[in-house]
Amino acid sequence: MTLRKVNISILIVAVVIFLLVLHHNFLGLSDFLKRELSDSNPLGLQPIDFIPAVPQRLADERNDKEISVVIAASDERLGGAIAAMNSIYQHTRSNVVFHIVTLNDTVDHLRLWLSNTALKNLRYRILDFDPRVLEGKVQVDPQKADTLKPLTFARFYLPSLVPHVEKAIYVDDDVIVQDDILELYNTPLKPGHAAAFSDDCDSTTNKVAVRGAGNQYNYIGFLDYKKETIRKLAMKANTCSFNPGVFVANLTEWKLQNITKQLEKWMALNVAEELYSRTLAGSITTPPLLIVFYKQHSSIDPMWNVRHLGSSAGKRYSPQFVKAAKLLHWNGHFKPWGRTASYAEVWEKWYVPDPTGKFSLIRRHSEAYEAK
Repeated sequence: MTLRKVNISILIVAVVIFLLVLHHNFLGLSDFLKRELSDSNPLGLQPIDFIPAVPQRLADERNDKEISVVIAASDERLGGAIAAMNSIYQHTRSNVVFHIVTLNDTVDHLRLWLSNTALKNLRYRILDFDPRVLEGKVQVDPQKADTLKPLTFARFYLPSLVPHVEKAIYVDDDVIVQDDILELYNTPLKPGHAAAFSDDCDSTTNKVAVRGAGNQYNYIGFLDYKKETIRKLAMKANTCSFNPGVFVANLTEWKLQNITKQLEKWMALNVAEELYSRTLAGSITTPPLLIVFYKQHSSIDPMWNVRHLGSSAGKRYSPQFVKAAKLLHWNGHFKPWGRTASYAEVWEKWYVPDPTGKFSLIRRHSEAYEAK
């Protein structure tokens, strides 16, 4: 009888220990889920969708290198983002994760486009950008309020978009990649530099004059040097500017230097003092970047940002040069999905038709969107 009582006692103790272990594991899982689900922030960047892994068949064909690519996708330009992502995916064996920044009313359309076409194997994360983060930082003309494009400022908030990575690539939606994005990702950044851009005076772009946009190859083309606030910075007016439509970011350095806060500071100062040049052709994201990264950025290979393809309908580059380019950029008002743009046929090779039929490639008048 005594032995039986001992056995029962041992059994009770074992059950209690098992329940305690189970309870501990449940609490650990609960905390983990809370951390995952609370991956939001004061900026209103909410993760909506994430595909954590590619199918095993495709994983076997690709290497283990994971590359984070951030791209903005507005509904009226969604076809551009789709073509850009497709061109990146088809030219690399690396495991690219696309962080697609959009507005809430575009999410369903985007998800349908990705899941019902050849792009269904893409790894992606959809982020809903809250435009309220820009309040007090962007000057809005009451008569042209609908021309403000909040997503053009998404690049300012990279650490919030991809909080758990050390390095990321940002690309505009009007690009096509023709080489392995891994090469761009491996761009060396100098110590203390948070980003690498393509300078406007590099060997590729200095041959191309951007007509009607002022001197948009140096700082005086973007900033008003008549303003005392700008003069006090002691930045040379003839300093070569850079294009922020394609860049590589060291996010560890970005956070250490509070780059986002610095950018927001200059955005707010511009609202108060109108520091940007009046010769700007709509590019309101470039000036604060030029100030914050003045002589504090590395350079990417100019072939990774062959731009001005959208500056006019004419062909500025030879077919041989376009074929050799690693990234083509239709910055300007002539987009390959809208007005007739140079080498639009190259872009169309990577375009995936919209299964909903909402996005059309009819050569129509494209809205005057920021000439990044």
